[in-house]
Amino acid sequence: MTTEGDSKKALNRLIRKTPEPRWYAVYTNPRAEKQVRDRLLEANVEVFLPLQKTYRMWSDRKKLIEKPLLSSYVFVRVSPAEFPRVYQTRGIVRFVTFEGQPASIPQNQIDNLRLLINSDTEIEVTSGKFERGDNVEVVRGALVGLTGELIEIGSQKRVIIRIDRLDQNLILKIPLTFLRKTGEKN
Repeated sequence: MTTEGDSKKALNRLIRKTPEPRWYAVYTNPRAEKQVRDRLLEANVEVFLPLQKTYRMWSDRKKLIEKPLLSSYVFVRVSPAEFPRVYQTRGIVRFVTFEGQPASIPQNQIDNLRLLINSDTEIEVTSGKFERGDNVEVVRGALVGLTGELIEIGSQKRVIIRIDRLDQNLILKIPLTFLRKTGEKN
């Protein structure tokens, strides 16, 4: 015979064993990011698709559109027990992995992406490798609190924000007077 106390203990053990949901990147079919986001939302999965507003030119008009900031990537916040539900979503190719396991994305990098897409900063996405530089934080302007790595491209100083394990970098034009060093060089 089980008592109410035994049931609560069993529930508490189960809760302790169930890891907290974390952010993961999933790779989608080409140009399927918005459809995947919608399907995941319908399946009650917390999802984040960073979209960038840009103008698209046609022969007869110019239109403001939202396009994915990172082509073929969508972020989901799930626990490992929810992986099968994510895998079964039409349009998802795979989780981004590190050493064969889905790689979790730190919350601060998701927060940085949210900050970026809510600003009107010009963003360039590359997968190039850069030399390590000073860690910096934006202390003025619309991106206050954003952290990244300072690099130099040509004669322009830009801030690079690395998205770990995606081999993607976001490059922003920010005046150097808006930045301060936060630590040693990487």
